[in-house]
Amino acid sequence: MKKTIKTLIASIFILFILISFKNGQKKITIYSIGDSTMCDFSASYLSQFGGENYPIRGWMQMMPGFFNNQVEVHNAARSGRSSKSFRTEGYWKPVIEKVKAGDYVFIMFGANDQKADTARHTDPESSYKENLLNYIKETKAKGAHPILFTSLVRRKFDKAGKLVDTYGEYVSAVHKVSKEANVPVIDLNQKSADLVTKYGPEESKKLFLYIEPGQFSKLPQGKKDDSHLCVFGATEIARLAAQGLKEIKSPLAAYLK
Repeated sequence: MKKTIKTLIASIFILFILISFKNGQKKITIYSIGDSTMCDFSASYLSQFGGENYPIRGWMQMMPGFFNNQVEVHNAARSGRSSKSFRTEGYWKPVIEKVKAGDYVFIMFGANDQKADTARHTDPESSYKENLLNYIKETKAKGAHPILFTSLVRRKFDKAGKLVDTYGEYVSAVHKVSKEANVPVIDLNQKSADLVTKYGPEESKKLFLYIEPGQFSKLPQGKKDDSHLCVFGATEIARLAAQGLKEIKSPLAAYLK
């Protein structure tokens, strides 16, 4: 009887130690920088543009749901920003100041780098690559780990029902930077293209921001947006990103649910 009690006490003690160790483990922190296809959309934003249940989401907004509780996600991506304006408008500075050794920084731009205005435009073979390289260098200098992501595909089909590439050299530039800087890249452009192609011209609308007329008082005519994601679409892209972490054999894959 005494032996049984001693064994039970020892077992409880070991369990307590294991739980304490697990709770005391340092959490993994991920920072993400990018544009509206990646960013968080606040309740105030949703209310302003559509209403309380306005379904627009960035894929990184859904990413915490794919990690266990040992991972903290700080999504710093901002709508309308390019690899240039994210820095010049002051969004990068508070991120890199917080980054610590062992953290991760997800980097995804391109959509607004294509814009013609000088505040955002970059050239894919020069300034765009330079901007990405600078983010990578500064991240590495803090002892953190950068991961590149190519831009999400836009839902654009030709008359034959074939998905049209709208990014061109902005995608290939990311792959070139990946090789040059020796950092991993997850090709979300290709993954999202495969997903949209799988759904086809009509069904793929369910991934994007397609709102029926009359659904929201502020949008009496509805909305058709082939660039931004709805809740379902953002969740599916986040799932592809998680799959990508496994494929590149990132240590982060161990923290996926």
